[in-house]
Amino acid sequence: MQPSARRVAAPARYVIRDFTDADSAEVNVTALAAFSDFKDAIDDWPTMAERVGHMSDLVAHAELVVATVDGRVAGAVGYCGPGRPKQEWFDVAWPCVRMLVVHPSYRGLGIGRALTEECVRRARRDGASLIALHTSAIMKTALDMYRRMGFELHREQPLRHGVPYAVYIKRL
Repeated sequence: MQPSARRVAAPARYVIRDFTDADSAEVNVTALAAFSDFKDAIDDWPTMAERVGHMSDLVAHAELVVATVDGRVAGAVGYCGPGRPKQEWFDVAWPCVRMLVVHPSYRGLGIGRALTEECVRRARRDGASLIALHTSAIMKTALDMYRRMGFELHREQPLRHGVPYAVYIKRL
């Protein structure tokens, strides 16, 4: 079930937990809603929407974590541990944050930060000395949050779907 389009009144309490198969549809809807903010900047939105709309497929290579509010999925992220298959822009030995999403109805509650902190916690659990992520300047709110959390630019990446991206790392 999709949350309403209105913003949730604070202080909403959220729960961070591991993904279950029952979360698949809500995670996919949440991811698509979150990325829809950028559809005008993406030169091939239909292709991007197809990929993003299947975020739950990340479970094949990553630990998926969800944030719920009143039992509904409000956000999700993939944590891809060291040595797990990942995109070519990451060193395979690095753990990484994958596709952090927060449904627009639940933004401003700290969910994105809590999900990112959970990935950092898991990277430390795995004995990693750093954690990486891939993001774009068009995702200004997320990028600002990552920088406040200590992520630093590692290298610029080629355009994806007409959008500039970069790899950021945080030393642990």
